[in-house]
Amino acid sequence: MTTAPGRTADLYPTRGTDEVLIERKDPVVWSAPGTPGPFTGEDLAGFERDGFRAIEQLLTPEEVVEYHAELERLVHDPAMRASERSIVEPRSQEIRSIFEVHKISEIFGRLAADPRVVGRARQILGSDVYVHQSRINVKPGFGASGFYWHSDFETWHAEDGLANMRTVSVSIALTKNHDTNGGLMIMPGSHRTFLGCAGATPKDNYKKSLQMQDAGTPSDEALTKLAGEYGIRLFTGEAGSATWFDCNAMHGSGDNITPYPRSNVFLVFNSVENAAVEPFAAPVRRPEYIGARDFTPVG
Repeated sequence: MTTAPGRTADLYPTRGTDEVLIERKDPVVWSAPGTPGPFTGEDLAGFERDGFRAIEQLLTPEEVVEYHAELERLVHDPAMRASERSIVEPRSQEIRSIFEVHKISEIFGRLAADPRVVGRARQILGSDVYVHQSRINVKPGFGASGFYWHSDFETWHAEDGLANMRTVSVSIALTKNHDTNGGLMIMPGSHRTFLGCAGATPKDNYKKSLQMQDAGTPSDEALTKLAGEYGIRLFTGEAGSATWFDCNAMHGSGDNITPYPRSNVFLVFNSVENAAVEPFAAPVRRPEYIGARDFTPVG
């Protein structure tokens, strides 16, 4: 197990007195052109331009059945519900997310190491990678709440100590993503602008923010500016589809008030050359099941 180094220069100030918008200082695709892997050169160019790449079928129908069954097992396990890794809906008290699933589930651990998954992360980040965060997200029908607009990097920088934008996420659908059941929305191109949020980070902010975002929330004015410049893309697709997106892409999802559940597995890969240091704008680190401190490369 590799441990965390100390602090380094802060390229992306946030959680100060004022909200700031600054230009991204890091590459988007870190690998050299022509680096072999599951993504084509066209895929990587699209990711560079838009900050995301959607894949119509990453998993086979048989694999979807296996992974969805594992999700259901975890969600209905009383021991998992009692675990600190589980986040429940404030209103319904149903499980909303379970963290660190690549460690607590052999099946999801196998998915995190799948060459179709980790190979794409290596192509984008240009190095070996480790899992910074993993979770399953569950949005049952009839009122499951959404995730407000945010940049993951802003939180991971402020509260987990990721110095550079060398991190990529993949959301893999385990149920059908309709255009009505609270699907993922991204502002294409927004990954090129860092939004540093106003307001200090409370101690143990994660206990509240994982249910309802507060600290690290962009202002209405900033979101209006970004949406006006970049627009908004809503992702739909069959179970087994996947969306890869840059750590700084502005994204969110709405409530699910339809009868149709939406569930996905969410994997975050960080470069081993960007291992977490001390938080840049929080009094203490978040727990390791939310922001990993084991930087052992996947595979």
